[in-house]
Amino acid sequence: MNWTRNLRNKASEQLTWDDLLPSEQPAYVSSLVYSLGVLTLSSFVLVVASGVIMASKGALWYQTSSLGDFFRSIHFWGVQAFFFAMTMHLVAQFFMGGWREGRAFTWVLGALLFGLSVVEAFTGYLSRGDFFSQWNQVQSKDAFNGAGVDGFLNVLNNGQIYGLHIAVLPLILLALVGWHVLEVRRKGVVPPYQAPIHK
Repeated sequence: MNWTRNLRNKASEQLTWDDLLPSEQPAYVSSLVYSLGVLTLSSFVLVVASGVIMASKGALWYQTSSLGDFFRSIHFWGVQAFFFAMTMHLVAQFFMGGWREGRAFTWVLGALLFGLSVVEAFTGYLSRGDFFSQWNQVQSKDAFNGAGVDGFLNVLNNGQIYGLHIAVLPLILLALVGWHVLEVRRKGVVPPYQAPIHK
């Protein structure tokens, strides 16, 4: 039994080229509400790209260099755009019933991405290195101690928080975003609710 052939055949059955790169879309996709996922994805790419540049130069670069401060601003405003678009996407998919017609797993992946993005943003906020992030580290330490997770996550350990922010959580997010997009491509976008026909 050849497992690679079976995997390839299963993948080609589930995801055809027309699913991955469709040349035509239904007419309802031209609505702005269907662009929110793409806006979320494009702002996520901007955040990752600016984050990679900042991480490659070191934590002091964006605090002591004008170019570093510029990339820090791009990263900051990219995160704002990402959360705005993602929240609007989540709300729109909720009211459109994005879990309908076999898309429940896609919906669960999206909700998981939302929650994990909040944790990623929290670790990024604590990694800024200014007074406000240090103050919030000290204040959130008590909350983490009270919740009993201080044995796993020490918010006063800058190396641990920075490592989570630039390595662990982004890799998980990238994998889940890719999976989410593949599920959307495999199942298609959710159609709008049918308007009732009055006779």
